[in-house]
Amino acid sequence: MAQVLEAPQTHSEGAGHDAGHGSHASHPPTSTGINHRKILMWMFLASDCMFFGALIATYMIYRGRSEAMGAGPFPSELIDIPYTSVSAFVLLMSSLTMVLALAGLQRGDLRASRLWIFATAALGTIFLGGQYFEFTEFYHEGLGLTTNMFGTTFFTLTGFHGLHVTIGVIWLLTLLFVSLRGGLKKEDSLDLEIAGLYWHFVDIVWIVIFTLVYLIPYEEMAAEGEPHAVRLLGLSQAMVNRLF
Repeated sequence: MAQVLEAPQTHSEGAGHDAGHGSHASHPPTSTGINHRKILMWMFLASDCMFFGALIATYMIYRGRSEAMGAGPFPSELIDIPYTSVSAFVLLMSSLTMVLALAGLQRGDLRASRLWIFATAALGTIFLGGQYFEFTEFYHEGLGLTTNMFGTTFFTLTGFHGLHVTIGVIWLLTLLFVSLRGGLKKEDSLDLEIAGLYWHFVDIVWIVIFTLVYLIPYEEMAAEGEPHAVRLLGLSQAMVNRLF
């Protein structure tokens, strides 16, 4: 009689154990109490922060040397701050829609989550379209990747950022497709949260790029020479360290 009672109990515990390990929603925390996938994303973002820091530092050092070499066009002749400000505003608004998408999924409102995921991807696409138009206009004005140091560092820095935005848009559209097929539910909110961490990082990097590349007057650097560029390099590194 005792054996008959014990057998179902053992089977029940085993089934519960297997279900716990097979569930998509169960993600064992690490010793820090944070999910291991989220830690890996933070580690990637930390390395990407150093990557962009190097690109920004290189741009700030070499931007003012084009005029000294006599090879134009120069930043002051091309950069359109009002136009780029609109693009920056569009990308920053996508951070808000990303937050709304995650909030919708966490409360189980799949319709709202899908709507805001699509809105985030759409705003990112609009930003990429604006960047493509800017690159095309610069090229028509005679600035190419090998024209001068300004062109080389500018296209490299903003181009890599655009690549990151493109990856983010593809990621979001993939999550939207998965959600429409029923594969992204409330218990899977961590998947969207990790994508949100990446997207917010891309937005923050653009704030730094927009400030240092577009808002700092080029004439000041050209007039004061390399020492001023070195001070701006220190300023850019301090801004990156403070943000991250």
